[in-house]
Amino acid sequence: MASLQSLRGMVDLLPGATALWQHVEGRAVEHFRRAAIQEIRTPLLEVTELFARGIGEATDVVGKEMYTFIDRGERSCTLRPEGTASVVRAVLQHGLLSQGPQRLWYGGPMFRYERPQAGRQRQFHQIGLELLGFAEPRADVEAIAVAWDLLADLGVGGLALELNSLGSPEDRAGYRQQLVAWLEQRRSQLDPESQARLQTNPLRVLDSKHPDTQALLAEAPSLLDSLCAASRERFEAVQAGLAALAIPVQLNPRLVRGLDYYSHTAFEITSDQLGAQATVCGGGRYDGLVQQLGGPATPAIGWAMGLERLVLLLSRSATAGLPSQPPPDLYVVSRGAEAEAQALPLARLCRRAGLVVEIDPSGAAFAKQFKRADRSGAAWAAVIGEDEASAGVVLLRELRPSGAEGSPAASADQRLSPEQVAARLAR
Repeated sequence: MASLQSLRGMVDLLPGATALWQHVEGRAVEHFRRAAIQEIRTPLLEVTELFARGIGEATDVVGKEMYTFIDRGERSCTLRPEGTASVVRAVLQHGLLSQGPQRLWYGGPMFRYERPQAGRQRQFHQIGLELLGFAEPRADVEAIAVAWDLLADLGVGGLALELNSLGSPEDRAGYRQQLVAWLEQRRSQLDPESQARLQTNPLRVLDSKHPDTQALLAEAPSLLDSLCAASRERFEAVQAGLAALAIPVQLNPRLVRGLDYYSHTAFEITSDQLGAQATVCGGGRYDGLVQQLGGPATPAIGWAMGLERLVLLLSRSATAGLPSQPPPDLYVVSRGAEAEAQALPLARLCRRAGLVVEIDPSGAAFAKQFKRADRSGAAWAAVIGEDEASAGVVLLRELRPSGAEGSPAASADQRLSPEQVAARLAR
């Protein structure tokens, strides 16, 4: 019988890799805490209509990439392909906007049926921020600054902020007519995918990765030239706010993002250490989404980071200060029925004192258990043999004397009560 394998694009995260993931997630939580942004958790599974209405039926995500099925209740359900629509749905369902503007973050797995590649899988993980109820340009600046500072704190090098304005719906409607007319005259020069997008979602042609199409688009009309005075003034205010924070900006008039709900500010933070797939964070303003999903007109801005890509980048960096799993403080060695019965109570007592404790459950000879204790990296070993078990004590042995060469040798073994061991090591 063939061994079972994970599905393509569904990757196991093994224990040796989790320390870096936990480091990234922990730093993100700390940055959100400092910015007074609260966590929200939404289901992995939503009704398909949420994404069809929220993301847009003409997008590649909805049209090609979603994991959708009919459940036993004859409902069309979809594994969430992104986080924003789910957060907005939850905010509306539970009436959070009646309590005022919301500063929220989320994290967890998303699902898209794409071609797997380095840093991009079919089940992938995101951390995202959503500020709902904030219309001012400074909210855009704050959202970008939180992402920029988090990436810098993690040690991500070669960062660049690419910025664009998609303007108001009216701006985009006027620009869309110009762009379609310009592209129609050059349809034969477009790649097949862009030709198809010309009928369904022409702004996405600007996002084409095809080199010939990109070269052609260098001469295309610019959306920035189609902004009304109010949209232009708003965009300038965002740029001024970022300049005041010393966050460098690269204007990119071809940046449109992949989802229909964006308006005004759109941005991506890239790193030159990732090659072709350079984006580590992307987002923008989506003032129409809440109303599109049945709520009141509500300004909002947000972003998302892909953790697979970010972890890949950090794992390649020699300067990121990558964490490793810390060794246990104490390794418990025991042999004999009575001694083994006392091992777990000792470990539990020490864990309650805040120590990291590993137990050897093998019952092997002491020599083998001590070899495992040494390999674990633990600073101390607690030894319980028949004599210690009968006396109700523990032999505490220092495995790694502190200090430089020439310092006093390891302290002699000490016979202590379990309570004394916990107190001694918890200092």
